Amino acid sequence: MFPRSSEGPSGQQHLPFYNGSFTRPPSSSSASSSRFYFNRQTQQTQVNSNSGPGNLPVYQWEPTSIPLQPATPPVTNSRKRQHSTHSPYHLGKRQRVENFSSDAVFPSFESPPLPPHLVIAGTSLSSPTVCNFPNLSPRSLGHVPSTPETPSSLQSYAEDKVSAQMVELFEACQQQLPDLYRKETYRAQLQKDIQHLYPGARLYLTGSSMSGLGCRSSDADLCLVVRFKKKYEKVINTLSTLLGLLKKCSYVERPLLIRAKVPILRFKKRDSNLEFDLNVNNTVGIRNTFLLRSYTHADIRIRPLMLVIKKWARHCEINDASKGTLSSYTLALMALNYLQSVKPPVLPSLQRDHPAYFDPSLDLDMVPDASQRVPRYISKNKSSLGELFLGFLEHYSSNFRWDSQIISVREARTLPKINSPEWRSKFICVEEPFEKHNVARAVYEKDKFETIKAKFIESYRKLSEKKDLNSLLPLEAIIHKEQTGR
Repeated sequence: MFPRSSEGPSGQQHLPFYNGSFTRPPSSSSASSSRFYFNRQTQQTQVNSNSGPGNLPVYQWEPTSIPLQPATPPVTNSRKRQHSTHSPYHLGKRQRVENFSSDAVFPSFESPPLPPHLVIAGTSLSSPTVCNFPNLSPRSLGHVPSTPETPSSLQSYAEDKVSAQMVELFEACQQQLPDLYRKETYRAQLQKDIQHLYPGARLYLTGSSMSGLGCRSSDADLCLVVRFKKKYEKVINTLSTLLGLLKKCSYVERPLLIRAKVPILRFKKRDSNLEFDLNVNNTVGIRNTFLLRSYTHADIRIRPLMLVIKKWARHCEINDASKGTLSSYTLALMALNYLQSVKPPVLPSLQRDHPAYFDPSLDLDMVPDASQRVPRYISKNKSSLGELFLGFLEHYSSNFRWDSQIISVREARTLPKINSPEWRSKFICVEEPFEKHNVARAVYEKDKFETIKAKFIESYRKLSEKKDLNSLLPLEAIIHKEQTGR
């Protein structure tokens, strides 16, 4: 579809997504080795720990000349719970963090072992690890073989001009480990202060920061899991209490309570450009974070493609749910559904093929480990990054039926629009994979919907004619902004 070139972007190196372990940034004495790979074989650490930034995990860096190895098989022990024989996915007594109805009930973050049917055959159990969630007890985990994600494997999909430009943009803009470390340090300190008001509360880093789809400039999403002090207490009351706390914190500036459908606290880290959105008990965000993270595991093309789609939508001013356009999560689901629909598919439905790992009733503290057990998917589709991006634009320009179809990543297909208020009158219908509501409901004005469609059509025409990503995006300006923070 694009003319092939023998050259890719020179000097670009692929940094794998964050997988629950950190490594210490290199000291100034090692400045000559400024580009490093993250060693996915290092021992996993308790990233969202409960002990504050003083006990953050240790960093360990590995030079780019050494190829990455598959993740080390975790091994742990935990208190056993009985699980029902009547349901293959029942994991014993579940204390759901979404609804705390009694002061006598407190959310348990001690993790039972996964049942035998969830343990992958032939797994190796040799390395003790602590998982990437607060206060998780160790448990036995199976090793999922995976192909190392190296620069050369990404370059094999980037031999044409547009693909090479996409790799260059991705390498320059993707979230780096120091970026994630900065967010985690702040999260740990904030959790420590919140626990003075809500002992036992857990603060989770979610969204693109943890899914592998973040940029250097990405904001950080936080989910506070807390037991309400009184049965009648509302989320908005808790956020109001936290607002008072944040106003007293020396490291917080401009805290603001936003009374949206899912109310949040928005604030910035003082003397930085790092912005946070904090919600209370909206735990589906934790589940879909690790669902997206599992899809980034499935194919090395997902992250660069998603990053370019997000940058394109932001540049076209159609990536802001607060202004009646598409949220980043909606865009991600649209892209995944397109990749599921091409022939041959780039992606399957992970929920359909591995229901136990994405069971909506799975204990919250087991979500990260269950998602890491999904076997690697090997696609027969060898399209380049540029071909996939152009195909994405074409799909929503001419193939997808906005008026009659619902996008369903859960089913890996489109569903017919049903006659209910949730779907019937909506311009764009995108199913949330766990709660099954419409995540594109923010697009409720016809002119905004027409703008979104027009941007797909115009962008497809430009890219197919010019075969140059600069025809859609000011690449140099975007890269400069990501790398300088302004």
